[in-house]
Amino acid sequence: MFAPRSRAGAAGIAVGFLADLLLGDPRRGHPVAGFGAGAARLEKLTYADNRGSGALHTGVLLGGLAGLGWAVGRGDRVWGTAAATYVALGGTSLNRVGNRMAALLAADDVAGARALLPSLCGRDPAALDVSGLTRATVESLAENTSDAQVAPLFWAAVAGVPGVLVYRGANTLDAMIGHRSPRYRYFGWAAARFDDVLNYLPARLTGVLTVLCAPVVGGSPAAALRAWRRDASRHPSPNAGVAEASFAGALGVRLGGPTQYAHQLEIRPTLGDGRIPEVADVARAVRLSRAVQAASAAVAVLLAVSGAFRSGRRSSLRW
Repeated sequence: MFAPRSRAGAAGIAVGFLADLLLGDPRRGHPVAGFGAGAARLEKLTYADNRGSGALHTGVLLGGLAGLGWAVGRGDRVWGTAAATYVALGGTSLNRVGNRMAALLAADDVAGARALLPSLCGRDPAALDVSGLTRATVESLAENTSDAQVAPLFWAAVAGVPGVLVYRGANTLDAMIGHRSPRYRYFGWAAARFDDVLNYLPARLTGVLTVLCAPVVGGSPAAALRAWRRDASRHPSPNAGVAEASFAGALGVRLGGPTQYAHQLEIRPTLGDGRIPEVADVARAVRLSRAVQAASAAVAVLLAVSGAFRSGRRSSLRW
């Protein structure tokens, strides 16, 4: 009874992962961009400077995605899961941007690197020199490995099409309104907190996989684990700190420090006890990200199979 479901869900995740690996993000008409545009239009109607309005805004959008996911998931499980997984993933595009940043920094093209940085994070590129751009890139590669790859695969495995679509929507809303700017301090609270909840387990899976993959970049699993256990909890984000600290330990570098955003300056805690990141560490971070992404795809397929197996056993016992 469980075999068809397990094959369908696992196969869909595998196909979605391979599609992202081969194609990356669509250059035009990306569904996530369409969702973001729709969210921005809805915000004109729902915005008020309080948490309740933000919760309503977030609930309407994510509820719509849940309904869409339920409808898609009722059809062909393989291709529905594959399409949703592909749409939600961003690991290949993340690595491409990381490699472009590595090339620009190696060529000492600071202007080009500053122009590219907004593709990775929301920091103010004008305030960063080569060292700052390097650190920002490594930190963003670490955080987005979790957000753009491990988490979507995890939710595709444990909650199917509705889960992966709701996760991608929540993560998109967090990027749009989940920061502490004057406009979104209260309105974006619900989006930010819900994103924290959805990323809690995937971030820790990212930490485990980073520890295991540290030898890919000549790093030490023990150092990655030590940095995670010692430093992650000091980060202002309960989830980004896990990914960044474990990456820092695996790469043998020290992350954290002053971080300038458009709306404020944050003084981040030190993560890891190695040297200051160098330009060559950007390419190493990309390789580590790729290894973690591949490992997370394997874990997601196994989770999908095991989840369907347990469901089948429960159904058999009821009979």
